[in-house]
Amino acid sequence: MTDYFFDSSGVIKRYIDEVGSKWIRSVMPTSIGHRIHIAQITPIEVVSGVMRRRREGSITPRTARALRLLVDRHTKREYVVVRLTENIALMAEDLLEKYPLRGADAVQLASAIEINTVIAGIGLSPLIFVSADQRLLAAAVNEGLMTDDPNLHP
Repeated sequence: MTDYFFDSSGVIKRYIDEVGSKWIRSVMPTSIGHRIHIAQITPIEVVSGVMRRRREGSITPRTARALRLLVDRHTKREYVVVRLTENIALMAEDLLEKYPLRGADAVQLASAIEINTVIAGIGLSPLIFVSADQRLLAAAVNEGLMTDDPNLHP
């Protein structure tokens, strides 16, 4: 079993066809034994991306509603949600001092670092941080996380 942490740019590829979507969909099903961790803010960011595509006309309103319901269902049933705690918020602020990240990306990275610490503390293999954001991946590597970019899996 592998533990993954997916940021929003990775998760959205499960719902919207993009480069790397096929790989994401092959990794995502929890039925194959992987644990997929996400930050508490991830479903909000994913739904934001879906609704933006609806407004731009690349998906229909009906498809957007269906995708939102699917995101919500997967969040409840398949993903391990890392809650936004005071410790994660403070760590995110520290990360913003070190790296040129957006606030939400700092929360994503802080959440991944926190859950990776927990996983390592119980003797499991380190998680793999998955993102399509190059700045975020670079920061994750600098923070000692193993990473993967879904865009490298066309």
